[in-house]
Amino acid sequence: MLNVTPISAFDDNYIWAIHAPETANIFVVDPGQAEPVEAFLDEHDLNLAGILITHHHYDHTDGVAALTADRDIPVYGPEESPFKGVTEPLNNDSVLEIFGLPVIIHAVPGHTLDHISYLIDGVTPQLFCGDTLFLAGCGRLFEGSPEQMLAAMHYFRDLSDSTLVYCTHEYSMANLAFAAAVEPDNTDIQKCTENCHALRQENKETLPSNIAQEKRVNPYMRTDQPTVIAAAIQYDAQANTSETQVFAALREWKNNF
Repeated sequence: MLNVTPISAFDDNYIWAIHAPETANIFVVDPGQAEPVEAFLDEHDLNLAGILITHHHYDHTDGVAALTADRDIPVYGPEESPFKGVTEPLNNDSVLEIFGLPVIIHAVPGHTLDHISYLIDGVTPQLFCGDTLFLAGCGRLFEGSPEQMLAAMHYFRDLSDSTLVYCTHEYSMANLAFAAAVEPDNTDIQKCTENCHALRQENKETLPSNIAQEKRVNPYMRTDQPTVIAAAIQYDAQANTSETQVFAALREWKNNF
């Protein structure tokens, strides 16, 4: 398993630094700002070897130009993207290699149409999912459809339970508050809330999560569960027609929560 360290950016973003113990090289995921990355490199005497981009939003890409101005390094990212700084375009099921481990690319549109995820396929898989999957949550549907985002949730749900989930915002407490409103009797949500609250009280990250936890606490990955379906129907009667409508009702409910 590769070492992964969060670099804080903006108010609640995490730029993930991926590195192996035997090398001074690192890759960073979604550098919305260059300055905190440069400071991290200087502090730890590390070398930036490449950049991974999940989607085009500014808080995931604005640091790329400065970080590559004096470095000849690859910038991996979605092929069909409004962000033009990608030098190594990736498609669904593309595979690249980082520190000797395969990295599997999967298209997960919904939040944006160009969104992709990166799965480092090691003994303990490590998922970099941008703004698609959060701890107990998912991204807003700015460009894609409920069908697309539900398909992404199904993809994540089918990954190994041990897969570590590295999303790019510290949204856990707000997401858990909504999850508790959907399933007030879910003791896993209650326990996760207590744990995350304790971490935030110590100014620590609540991430990474893991797929096993998400299947217990994330309403968007529980759209086939009777308690979640019932809550969605109570919010929107149309949710009784399909799992997609359950998801759509939950996402709209969260938008107004």
